[in-house]
Amino acid sequence: MSTYACTLADVRAAAARVRGLAHRTPVMTSETLDALAGRQLFFKCENLQKVGAFKYRGATNAVRNLTDAEAARGVVTHSSGNHAQALALAARLRGVPAYVVMPRTAPAVKRAAVEGYGGQITLCEPNLPAREAAANAIVARTGATLIPPFDHPDVIAGQGTVALELLEDVPDLDALIVCVGGGGLIAGCAIAGRGLKPDLRVFGAEPAGADDAARSKAAGRWLPQTGPNTIADGLLTSTGELTWPVIRDEVERVFTVTDDEIRAAMRLVWERMKLIVEPSGAVAAAVALSAAFRALPGLKKVGATFSGGNVNLDQLWW
Repeated sequence: MSTYACTLADVRAAAARVRGLAHRTPVMTSETLDALAGRQLFFKCENLQKVGAFKYRGATNAVRNLTDAEAARGVVTHSSGNHAQALALAARLRGVPAYVVMPRTAPAVKRAAVEGYGGQITLCEPNLPAREAAANAIVARTGATLIPPFDHPDVIAGQGTVALELLEDVPDLDALIVCVGGGGLIAGCAIAGRGLKPDLRVFGAEPAGADDAARSKAAGRWLPQTGPNTIADGLLTSTGELTWPVIRDEVERVFTVTDDEIRAAMRLVWERMKLIVEPSGAVAAAVALSAAFRALPGLKKVGATFSGGNVNLDQLWW
C-alpha cells in the first residue's frame, strides 16, 4: 500500500482504544436478500452502534487519543449530522467539552440530540465558509482540538474497526461494499480489510445524485461534489484530501444506485430483516442487489455496511 493517513496498525490501536466504549455490532444475514443478490451477504450493523451510526467509532478514537492536556481544552467540529452527536457523546464520556458548530437550518431534532449528549452548539449560516470560520474562532478562543467528520487520521482509523471486526467474524469474505460520503468509512475499511486480506475486493456504494467518488474513480483524479440531490443525506459531501487517495488506490470500483433503488433496499431491510436503516445506511445493500453488481463473477461471500439508522419516523420514504 502507498502511504496513507493511517495504517492497519493504527486501526488495530483504534480497536483497542474503543473497546468497551463502542458496541461490537452484530453481523446479520438474510436468506431473502441472498437469493435476490445471488450470493451470501453479511451486513455489519452500524445502525445499532451508539448514536445510531459508525461515526461514534472515529469520534471516540480521536477523543481518546488526545493527551490529557489537549482533552481538557475540549474538541470542536462543524457538523449537522451523526458526527456532531458522536463527538458530543465521546467528549462527554471523557469528561471534556465539545463545541459543535451547526447551520442555523439544522433540524431541531438534531440540535436536541447534540445538546442531549452535552454538546455546546454555535449556530452559523448554512455554508461551508461560515462553518469553518465559526469552528476556527472557537479553536482560537478555547484551544480546543478540531476533529472534522472524516478527513482526520484518527477518525479514519476508528472507522476502519468496522472492517476489522467484520473480517474477524467472517474471515473468508471475497469482497466488501461500503457507502461513500466523505470517505472516512471506506478509507478506514479499505486500509484494514486489504491490510488483513490483500486479495479482498473493496467496492464503493454511492447515490447517483451524489456521485463524486464514482466520477473521480472514472476520471482518475479527484473531482468535487457538485449540486448533490439524493434522499441519502449522509452522503452529500465530497471525499477528502486524506480519504481520496485510499479510494483511488484500494477501491476497485464505485457503484451508483438511484433513490428508487435506495428506497426499495431500505424497505426490504425493514420488512425482511426487521432492522431500521436510514437511506444512507441502505446504499451498500442497494448496490449488492443491483444488476451491475450481481453481474460481477467470482464473488460468493460479500460483506456490506449498514452505516446508520437515524430515521425521522414522521417522514418515511415510501
